[in-house]
Amino acid sequence: MMRKTIWGVNVGTHDSSIASVITNDIENELVFAAHSERSSRIKNYKFLTNKVVQQALDISGVPDRIVYYERDLWKRARQLWAGQYKTAFTKPTISSLIPLKESMSWSDRFITHFLDGIPTNSMAHHYSHAAAGYYTSPYRDAAVLVIDSIGEWETLTIWKGEGKKLKRVYSQGFPDSVGLWYSAMTQRIGLKPNEDEYILMGWAALGDPDKYKKKIFDDFFHGLHPDSPKIKFKHNLHRGCKWWAPELDSVQDYADIAAGTQAVYEYVFKHLVKQAKRLVDSDNLVVMGGCALNCVANSIAYEMYDSNVWIMPNPGDAGSSLGAILGYQQDFIDWQGPYLGYNIPGAYPVNEAVNELYHTTGIVGIANGRAEFGPRALGNRSLLADPRGKDVKDKVNTVKRRQEFRPFAPVILEEHANEYFDGPTGPYMQYTSKCKHPEQFPAIAHLDNTSRVQTVNKDQHIGLYNLLTKWKEATGCPMLLNTSLNIKGEPMVDTEEDAQRWQKEYGVTVLTKD
Repeated sequence: MMRKTIWGVNVGTHDSSIASVITNDIENELVFAAHSERSSRIKNYKFLTNKVVQQALDISGVPDRIVYYERDLWKRARQLWAGQYKTAFTKPTISSLIPLKESMSWSDRFITHFLDGIPTNSMAHHYSHAAAGYYTSPYRDAAVLVIDSIGEWETLTIWKGEGKKLKRVYSQGFPDSVGLWYSAMTQRIGLKPNEDEYILMGWAALGDPDKYKKKIFDDFFHGLHPDSPKIKFKHNLHRGCKWWAPELDSVQDYADIAAGTQAVYEYVFKHLVKQAKRLVDSDNLVVMGGCALNCVANSIAYEMYDSNVWIMPNPGDAGSSLGAILGYQQDFIDWQGPYLGYNIPGAYPVNEAVNELYHTTGIVGIANGRAEFGPRALGNRSLLADPRGKDVKDKVNTVKRRQEFRPFAPVILEEHANEYFDGPTGPYMQYTSKCKHPEQFPAIAHLDNTSRVQTVNKDQHIGLYNLLTKWKEATGCPMLLNTSLNIKGEPMVDTEEDAQRWQKEYGVTVLTKD
């Protein structure tokens, strides 16, 4: 039986990553996937680090093949067209860190093999997104909707997944980009584009969506056609839109702009989901690309497809290191969950965590097991707190150096989710639901009484399940506040050393084992 190790790589743009799959004639096993930012300690780090490469080597050994997540020359052509001359002529930075087997050369193993697997006339970036979603999904047929800022040229694609094949049925290119527009609006209200879009989404709850919704749509969009996915913009927004409506400069204006932007995005997103359903005859939908992190909009897709929706927990560019492998192989993988990164060994700290939460401070950090592959902490690099106290939200926001309006997510025993929330839930914090008792749980209910719910069962995460079970036995409450173990602008804690430093600097106990 032939055994091979294949690495997928995303590097040279924001949020670089490595994934590793071991494959044989029968099955593909995903053994490692991690973000470079966690080991570099620099948010959205765009290069590989010696540490993350060594982590992959320790688990899977020297790769037999490396595949890249996009077509480098096509991307550079677009950068030249857009006037990004310095970026276009920057040398690749990947080869020096990754060891090669002596019998293989870069020309033999890098990029060209991946390109052989791309459907005719398609570009690798969006294909990587589509492959990461479809080939990790439980479906064997699906419409695949990919929305992001920009790949090589593509900004929006729709794919038909059938059996092991992905066929692109629609493509839209630069500069018309829903993702670039959302990032431009993020910049317009004083936030950092390509990083703070989730803050705009949270800020939207403080504003009036009707105040500027029509103005935003009319000023930026050419309108939507009922029989076309085409989203045509009136401006090239690659460099932002600080010039737009300069008279709107108060804090409340910014909240209203955020609310209007989110409302317009949901309107456009609903249109695109309808178009995916029209173009692809399937009862299943896969949503990928950076825009798939908009959990408020994702709930629309969940309802429209009667819950038959899959969003890989790392749908943005970092997840494309895995997508590159799966797109190259054109084969499914048995998705076991997102706990794929650096490992902190030891039993999950159930008893100590409950003691800290119930008898001591009401807040505790946990850094245990394999780090999450994706932007959201799901129990292994988490900051947990009692969701019931009126001052808990302010306390946690103070620790994390975040804006006071920022919401927190609940993690709840799966069997109790419907008792406390009305709407879609799931194990990866991908949708929003209405909290039925926001007055009882002020720390996890946003200003509009919504929550981004994470459910837990025994199969998904036995340690976190046991912690929540003991917490319920002690308090009668089946949920906790769950947020990432970091502060604003800093990557999540990765290693034991990170955990010790975090505990010392921010005065919160961080447990690494029971």
